[in-house]
Amino acid sequence: MVGTQVNNPLHGIKLEKIVTDLVEYYGWDELATRININCFKSDPSVKSSLKFLRKTEWARNKVEALYIKTFTS
Repeated sequence: MVGTQVNNPLHGIKLEKIVTDLVEYYGWDELATRININCFKSDPSVKSSLKFLRKTEWARNKVEALYIKTFTS
């Protein structure tokens, strides 16, 4: 069982799916309110958000935490 991530709720979920699901659930305006980053506020798109989140670990951590809080209980 080496390499498995049993306790990781995001295992196997791509960042694109995380962003897309959050946008469908909250919309860009509410998402920008919950996570205050410009890629959600100024001319938002999934592509530009992914580019930013892949380079910025603190922002990706916030997005992943919101996804876990929203979709896993």
